[in-house]
Amino acid sequence: MLKKIFKWSAISVLIVMLLIQAVPYDRNHNNPPVLVEPQWDTPQTRELAKRACFDCHSNETVWPWYSNVAPASWLVQQDVDKGRRQLNFSEWDRPQNEIGEIVPQVQQGKMPLWFYVPLHPSTRLSADEKQALLRGLRATLKAQQIREGLESGETGFTSDADEDEH
Repeated sequence: MLKKIFKWSAISVLIVMLLIQAVPYDRNHNNPPVLVEPQWDTPQTRELAKRACFDCHSNETVWPWYSNVAPASWLVQQDVDKGRRQLNFSEWDRPQNEIGEIVPQVQQGKMPLWFYVPLHPSTRLSADEKQALLRGLRATLKAQQIREGLESGETGFTSDADEDEH
């Protein structure tokens, strides 16, 4: 009896999985062009960011096989769309909504998302690589802030020495 229930349950799940493949969903796996990237402080920072961040936060997403199979495809597409809206290293010429959160999110272990790393082991950074990425992101963002300040006439930037005085 139990075997029969298991058999029919498995067949039912398989039928449902096949049927949901026909559900229309915008799977846009054509990566838009890379427009402007940050002026990275070093090639190493870019490489670490590419490994850990680019699949969701750039126009250089590497789409895994399961991104073509519903319902996983729906979740992957949603995560990439949301990630690109919040922060996109390939469209640095537009305002980045979460630019101030880059370092804290990585530092606190909130990025990459908890479920992403087990599915993409190559994105796992060692403690030293994570520290190098954080240093590089800080340097890249600080240099950008200075450049933008010079263009507008105000930096809004304080040096470490200035911060020590307060």
